[in-house]
Amino acid sequence: MEPSRVGLDPKACEQARLTRDARFDGLFFTAVRTTGIYCRPVCPAPTAHARNVEYFPNAAAAASAGYRPCLRCRPEAAPGTPLTRARSELVAAALRMIEAGAPEAASVARLAHRIGVGERHLRRLFVAELGAGPLEIAATRRLLFAKKLLTETALPVTQVAHAAGYASLRRFNAAFLDGYGRAPRVIRREQSAPANNTLTLRVPFRAPYDFSALLAFFERRAIPGLEQVDANSYTRRFAFDGKAGSLRVTRMRGTDALGLTIDFPDTAQLQAICARVRRLLDVDADIAAITAQLARDPRLRGFVRRHPGQRLPGGWDGFEIAVRAVLGQQVSVAAARTLATRLLERFGEPATLPNGEAFRLFPSPSTLADADLTRIGLTGARAKTLNAIARALCDGGVDFRPEQSLDNFVASWCELPGIGAWTAHYIAMRALGHPDAFPAADLVLRKMLADGGTALSARAVEALAERWRPWRAYAVMHLWRNSN
Repeated sequence: MEPSRVGLDPKACEQARLTRDARFDGLFFTAVRTTGIYCRPVCPAPTAHARNVEYFPNAAAAASAGYRPCLRCRPEAAPGTPLTRARSELVAAALRMIEAGAPEAASVARLAHRIGVGERHLRRLFVAELGAGPLEIAATRRLLFAKKLLTETALPVTQVAHAAGYASLRRFNAAFLDGYGRAPRVIRREQSAPANNTLTLRVPFRAPYDFSALLAFFERRAIPGLEQVDANSYTRRFAFDGKAGSLRVTRMRGTDALGLTIDFPDTAQLQAICARVRRLLDVDADIAAITAQLARDPRLRGFVRRHPGQRLPGGWDGFEIAVRAVLGQQVSVAAARTLATRLLERFGEPATLPNGEAFRLFPSPSTLADADLTRIGLTGARAKTLNAIARALCDGGVDFRPEQSLDNFVASWCELPGIGAWTAHYIAMRALGHPDAFPAADLVLRKMLADGGTALSARAVEALAERWRPWRAYAVMHLWRNSN
């Protein structure tokens, strides 16, 4: 299959290119044969003749065809290509692993083994659906992230290479020269290295993007001492790979991007941290496709029109989301927040930020596996459920592996005591960012979809929601938001 035609409508791409339609930014890339350069569809450069242009579904496909990224429109500054653009679940699963920075993503054989398919089959699927193999996708992602750090930060080139995942400065220089036709030191801006570990990166999104709604959602649930939310920003303290740090996200005025400020002592984890933040804030959602699908249903049409930028609020840590989901069973959001705060105060693990500030991390599974959780006011049954979750995560009975299917995730979690379909789907929504997770037994959903009558059964709600696939989680957010 011709890679420039993989999953793309040439006529639609041509129209978007000619009008520089921002809705398509990151959904495809334009390559010009006469220059050997690939660009975003919003590139301000003079428009090339159609006979010299071909289209690619992602940056890696363009790079694999021999094109170099444009230095003017900066492909690394585009919103991410939605993982849901993959046609098969196998490719989508592998892409989630690559985006999460799984070590297996460095080898097609290991990636295929973890997903449960043959190496050749996985490579063939990637080329057929995306126009590039798994290693090409990962390599382009690494190169573009390095370019982002060179352009947006003052990190020394050696730290940029380390942060982008290159084994050595020599390999980084060679890859960059091959990809851009010039050395990293020629590209980077002239400025001194920062005096501390703090740096700020742009996190582009595809408009519309309702950041205020996300902040309101997080604010109601924020745990004092761990999170802080105001009208303009979200701040989070965290641990990653055994080290403590903090991040702050704000809306950048005049641009379709958020500003992410990170204070963390190990630059090697920057790409993984950024990936978590992107999932936390759902910046890569295919919002046009979501809106079009949900607006077909008269029940949701008005909600979607009022809030076209609704996103799916994620979570920093899967275990934390799971615990908070259990704490929130059959109680108010405020009550669940109070319990989470008590849990942090009594069982939170001491940590220190790079600036020397002390705080408590959310407890780990090993800490809560055998803890007496009735001491924070939980019932015995609820405490046993949290103990069981913690032990299952320690033993590998359940996990948050990005490649697993929604059905398998829900089935494994429902085997735990005290975990039903509602809780499992809620965890999948927040911890995995799964766009089709759907807690059908939710009382609010059952009442809202009953049109003023008796609350529907979970089975009836599931039947109604079939038309919302594969975006049922976004329908949930619209219904919850408009239930007041």
